[in-house]
Amino acid sequence: MARQIKIGKKDPRVLFGSRLVELRKAREWSQEHLALESGLARSYLGGVERGQRNIAIVNICRLADALGIEPSELLRF
Repeated sequence: MARQIKIGKKDPRVLFGSRLVELRKAREWSQEHLALESGLARSYLGGVERGQRNIAIVNICRLADALGIEPSELLRF
């Protein structure tokens, strides 16, 4: 049985996910569109946006590249 981890609103994974949603929606992109542009699985991307995944730096860079921004923009929360 998988262990459930309680995620708080100040958790950096939650803050990162919220920022990613904000930037994605500003472009009027769906999760599926961003997944296709970045080469990441949509289900993985959904977990990142919900703060359930501890995203690797390489994937932060892939998302930033797909969004046409610097990786540091994803960390402005």
